[in-house]
Amino acid sequence: MHIDLEGQTILVTGASRGIGREIARQLGTSGATVAVHYGSSSDEAVALCKEIGGRSEAFRADLSDAAETDRLFRDVVDAYGRVDCVVNNAGIAVHSPLGSDLDDWVRDWDNTLHVNTRAAGILTRSAVPHFMEHGGGRLIYMASRAAFRGDSEDYLAYAASKGAMVSMARSVARAFGKQNIKAFTVAPGFVRTAMAQDAIDAYGEEFVLGGIALDRLTEPADVAPTVVLLASGLSDHATGCSIDINAASYVH
Repeated sequence: MHIDLEGQTILVTGASRGIGREIARQLGTSGATVAVHYGSSSDEAVALCKEIGGRSEAFRADLSDAAETDRLFRDVVDAYGRVDCVVNNAGIAVHSPLGSDLDDWVRDWDNTLHVNTRAAGILTRSAVPHFMEHGGGRLIYMASRAAFRGDSEDYLAYAASKGAMVSMARSVARAFGKQNIKAFTVAPGFVRTAMAQDAIDAYGEEFVLGGIALDRLTEPADVAPTVVLLASGLSDHATGCSIDINAASYVH
C-alpha cells in the first residue's frame, strides 16, 4: 500500500527528538509538509527540516506556557495557510516520588499535565474551528500504555496525563465526526528514546525486555508508520480508536 500525503500540512509537536522526530521524518517521506515543533532543541529541529525538505519549517513554543501553545497553531497557519492534521506527540515524564516535598510534587504534577495534556487541549481548541472552516481534519494523540495499565508510584502524573489524552481523543471523535473531524490515539509502550533511557539506565535493558513479548525494544520507527496511516485518511472509520504499540506488554 502506497500512502501519499502530498498537499497535506501536518503539525507534529515534540518533533525534534525521539518518536516525534521519526513521525515527522516518515510523514515527510510520504509527501506531507511538516511543521516541526520544538521546545529547546533548535539545531535538531532545523536539521530535521532540511532532511525532510520541501516547505517544512521549525516552530518553537514552550508547551508549558498556555499563550505560547496557542500562538503555535496560529504561527503554523500563518506560514502555510492551512493545517490538515495535528499530531500531539510532545510529552515529558518527571520522576516525582510521593515522599517529595509537597510544593515540589505539585510543581512536577502541574508541569507534566501542562505539557502532556493541557497543550494538546489548547491545540485541539485551535484546530477544531480551523478544521470546520476548511472541510475537516485529523487529530492524533500520543498516549502511552500507562494510560491503560498504569505506571509506578513515581509517575502518577504521567499516567494521569496520558489517560486524559485517550478521553480527549474519544470526545473529539464523538463530538465532531459529522463535521469531518477525526481523532485517534496511539499508545506506545517502552520505546528506545532519550526519555526512556533513564529507566533503562536505572533498571537495565534486560529488565525492560522482560516486560514485553518480543526480543527487542520498540524503536521510534516501529511507532511512526501507524501515525502516517492515520494521517492519510485511509483509516478514518477507526476514529475514536486507541492503537497499542507495546510489544504485548499488557498480556505478557
